[in-house]
Amino acid sequence: MRRTLLASIIVAVALPAVAGDRPPDLAGTPNLIVDAKVLQNHWIVRDETFDASACSVFEGGVAPGDHRVIRFTVSTPNIGDADVFIGDPNAHFQANDGLYEFATCHNHFHFRHYATYELIGADGHIWKAAKRGFCMIDVSPAPGTDGAVKTWAYRSCGQIGVPGNQGISHGWADVYVWQLGGQYFVLDGGDGQPPVPPGTYTIRITVNPGFTAVAGERCPNLSGGFCHQLPESNYDDNVGTATVVIPDHPGKTGTGPGTSDPKPHDSDIHDDQGNPID
Repeated sequence: MRRTLLASIIVAVALPAVAGDRPPDLAGTPNLIVDAKVLQNHWIVRDETFDASACSVFEGGVAPGDHRVIRFTVSTPNIGDADVFIGDPNAHFQANDGLYEFATCHNHFHFRHYATYELIGADGHIWKAAKRGFCMIDVSPAPGTDGAVKTWAYRSCGQIGVPGNQGISHGWADVYVWQLGGQYFVLDGGDGQPPVPPGTYTIRITVNPGFTAVAGERCPNLSGGFCHQLPESNYDDNVGTATVVIPDHPGKTGTGPGTSDPKPHDSDIHDDQGNPID
């Protein structure tokens, strides 16, 4: 187990007085995956109108107005035998440990290098998504996880000066439903990338991706020649994919399995303080 990082986090951030109805479970190592079934069953292609005030428009470089997009849901279960424990983003930002950066539009902190979203064509061309912000909390139980805890512990994103409590319990998943800001690829070139022609594509999601640290940047966990923000027992199962079909004219009602998805519950899009989790 990579106890050095976890021990430093515990020292830097006091344990919350109330964490669900249990303290963080740190006796083991987390293991994050991408739920490919959720990704495959919850996507939608449709035409939307984007307001200039939307943070995903500002952060993703999307021109305000009407655009064709493909939206998708991402679930990242922790199937390891310990919690991903982060605690209060304020403490990490003040310590300048590289885990968080401040997002001026959202007026809260974004976790760095949490996940990458890629749309891949048959020729190998890759489009990037507009997603920039992540708040790691327990959103949904992840069935089938050995030794999973039954109660959540992390449900507070935090804001500047307002303590948060971020993490993912083992046996729980952080989920970003497709209705949230940034959960899309722009298909018509409205974000400065080449337009995406109709056809069959692959959505590839990588959680806790490897990155190369630039000068002065911390490398918290080194594996296979790449840095990772979070410690894991296995970095080889961090990718999930889905095959999607982009039609000529989806319209505003859209096409894809996501058209039958119900409206998300408030707990799917807000933390326990009522703050959006995008």
